[in-house]
Amino acid sequence: MHLAISLNIAAADGQDVLDFGQITALVRNAEAAGVDMVIISDSADKPSSSPFEATTLLAALATVTDKIGLVASASTLAHQPYNLARRFASLDIIGHGRIGWNATTAQTPREAANFSRPEGFSDDDFRRRAWEFINIVRLLWIGWEHDALLFDKASGRFHDPDKMHPANFTGEFFSVRGPLNVARSPQDVPVLVMSGLAGTELDFASRRADVVLLDKLEPSGAIATRDEIKRRAHEAGRDPVTIKVLAMADAGPEHDGRSLEDLCLSSGCDGIVLTVQPRAAALEAFVERLLPELKRHEFAKAQPGKTLRDRLGLSEDSEP
Repeated sequence: MHLAISLNIAAADGQDVLDFGQITALVRNAEAAGVDMVIISDSADKPSSSPFEATTLLAALATVTDKIGLVASASTLAHQPYNLARRFASLDIIGHGRIGWNATTAQTPREAANFSRPEGFSDDDFRRRAWEFINIVRLLWIGWEHDALLFDKASGRFHDPDKMHPANFTGEFFSVRGPLNVARSPQDVPVLVMSGLAGTELDFASRRADVVLLDKLEPSGAIATRDEIKRRAHEAGRDPVTIKVLAMADAGPEHDGRSLEDLCLSSGCDGIVLTVQPRAAALEAFVERLLPELKRHEFAKAQPGKTLRDRLGLSEDSEP
């Protein structure tokens, strides 16, 4: 079973603002307990403050950890595909292949107003735009073959042109030439995580996502959604084993190692994501009480390997 932690560092008025030391301590303790990955987000629907931007925080966390996967949430509304693809590709080199992108596909009025779209998008337009965005990022990630960059000063050859594949993408919302000016990821491409999905979004996720997070569903609902995702993946010509489905649960006092193990087994999912509240007391309780319980029950059993793909048992994904 796989185990992940989700931490939203955005703090509303009157709430704790976590500092880097507190976040680092949580992540390093999670790594020691065998947690597969930590997912960092920094946004909220209501006015909030955050000490760090999530992807920047990942770069710092990558330098103080060795094994744990590091995933940042980033909206398709708040970025351009080229810049975001480049950022995550660079992060994955810094983290030696331990990076993932949680592609958030829900728009909020506050975010839209901050990025030149005060009126937002219609739900259908936003969905099509998000899918186009994600497809472009994936194309950019595979723009260079692994041995394409030569850096041969003697011959004056920077790269092998036969191993460079520009995206040359022109769509409804974006036009991107490519390739990235960043080398290929150590794990082929960063891990693509998707969450908060419903309806037609499940179809897209079943074709593109490496990991799907099910938002606090009861076991019967989790099983039905997992089966639907796997079925659609199979119909799209994809091996259903290559997509991991994780159910989400609160890391509150109502749970211990045994109950979380039972929850995961009853959900039929590949593991769970524990949501930790961004308060100093909640982090302390999680580290001192729940992490030792999870370790004692040998909840997380990571597969061997150095990258996040290795850890989750995911194959390389070079398909556009």
